[in-house]
Amino acid sequence: MHVDAAEFKRIHRPGVELYRAHIVRHAFDPHTHEAFGLGAIESGVERFRYRGGEHLAPPQSLVLMNPDVLHTGRAETAQGWRYRMVYIDADVVAEVTGEPGWWFADPVGHDTAAAQRVSRLLAAMWQGADALALDGALGELLDTIRPHARGARAPSAARPDSVLDRAVALMHDRLADTLSLEQLAAAAGLSPFHFLRRFKAQHHVTPHRMLMALRLHRAKQLLAAGVAPAEAAADVGLVDQAHLTRRFARMYGVTPGRYQQQLGTRPVRRAAAD
Repeated sequence: MHVDAAEFKRIHRPGVELYRAHIVRHAFDPHTHEAFGLGAIESGVERFRYRGGEHLAPPQSLVLMNPDVLHTGRAETAQGWRYRMVYIDADVVAEVTGEPGWWFADPVGHDTAAAQRVSRLLAAMWQGADALALDGALGELLDTIRPHARGARAPSAARPDSVLDRAVALMHDRLADTLSLEQLAAAAGLSPFHFLRRFKAQHHVTPHRMLMALRLHRAKQLLAAGVAPAEAAADVGLVDQAHLTRRFARMYGVTPGRYQQQLGTRPVRRAAAD
């Protein structure tokens, strides 16, 4: 009987995080990585929601997700799906390739040869320890994916709504606060329900779900830096550590403690408040 298994790993290069998983029963809540999510499906089929549409990623296909896009994930086949990913900050992609402004029109790339190569490179990176070899593999991986990338930003119809950006910025600035629809709408200069309609049309989720995804992503960064789960929960406005554990597992497939263990994170001590 198959069970869900998910693992994260960091390499020496900041802004790069590896992931491998076999997911059978788990259904990922909408979440974001604020980085490119690039990888390959090794077996089974994944179904996920991305930019308001439903997508299927079959075996030997590429997964090509742009930064800051909320998405879900669940198995479409009884045996689940097995896959490898790398989450790469946009500035790292630009530095490695010399090409700022990468963007992917489609989140699934039907390219068997490229998917097989990406899978092999990610497997080698997972096992690798030599920094020079890892950097070389990272460059090869991006070279392999390059034909599927656009060389410029998304067309205007797909670009974020700059008015709504102000509300999202407020969410980032006040993750630990209780925000109302009126406050977010005021940041965007819109009436509350006009804002709500426009936000859902752009992001395909409610403001509350976006805020929760941003909170959990920030908690993930804090956990990776060695902050204790209870402190991370408080920093991002969650009720307590148990709340963080439930939501984190639903979004990322592992508990906060397990995530820190996988990364080999060393705990940090914070200065006591006066």
